[in-house]
Amino acid sequence: MAHSLKGGAAHAAEPAQPNRPDLSTDAIRTAKEDLAACFRMAARNGFEEGICNHFSAVVPGHDDLFIVNPYGHAFRELTASKLLVCDFNGAVVDGDGEPEATAFYIHAEIHRRLPRARVAFHTHMPYATALSMTDGPPLIWAGQTALKFYGRTAVDENYNGLALDHREGARIAATAGDADIVFLKHHGVLVLAPTIAAAWDDLYYLERACEVQVLAMSTGRTVSPVDPAIADAAYRQMREGDAASAAAHLAAIRRQLDAEEPQYRH
Repeated sequence: MAHSLKGGAAHAAEPAQPNRPDLSTDAIRTAKEDLAACFRMAARNGFEEGICNHFSAVVPGHDDLFIVNPYGHAFRELTASKLLVCDFNGAVVDGDGEPEATAFYIHAEIHRRLPRARVAFHTHMPYATALSMTDGPPLIWAGQTALKFYGRTAVDENYNGLALDHREGARIAATAGDADIVFLKHHGVLVLAPTIAAAWDDLYYLERACEVQVLAMSTGRTVSPVDPAIADAAYRQMREGDAASAAAHLAAIRRQLDAEEPQYRH
């Protein structure tokens, strides 16, 4: 299912710049370690699908570059040093390998066209993807965890097959608009965020919200949504402390990995 970028963006890529940017800063190293931690924990939680899914983050201090996972690696294999730095034309500025083709076309256009989306996580995690395959809005707003995303979602209704060109990436970016969560019909989900911590927090709780909704629906009983006024109030309560909670959540997963899988940092 995964596709090599060779033969696609590679032919359109501009030559690497002769003045290579300084990518050895502490901020960039921290971003790579944080992303590697997210890959590892996503694998533990069953959010990955083979070698097909991808996370990216704009490089701190370089708005024209982004960090992304290399083609051919499962999430649980990734470490900070294995991650790539790419430009928006498909050139690998740092790292060994190349991005998966759909990863490049989706993430390059997201970061190019939506500057607010400093981080983009795309998965086919099962419960969220299951709801992307159903009629109507994916989330019913019946569970408290789901209310974290109240008013923050968009649905891409126009599945066009694999994202193997810039036009499809641009179309997905346009569909996202101001939303933080995009349910890609028949495909999966896209989480957009200003920080790696916020993206991880949303990804984790989105799948939890989708899981309990699927379980509730499987009973065959009516799933009752929360009153819209209360749903909006609860959403605002959650958002008040979201940034701090997300940072603590990322720190917690890094502590777990430091104790059990410290190689993610290398």
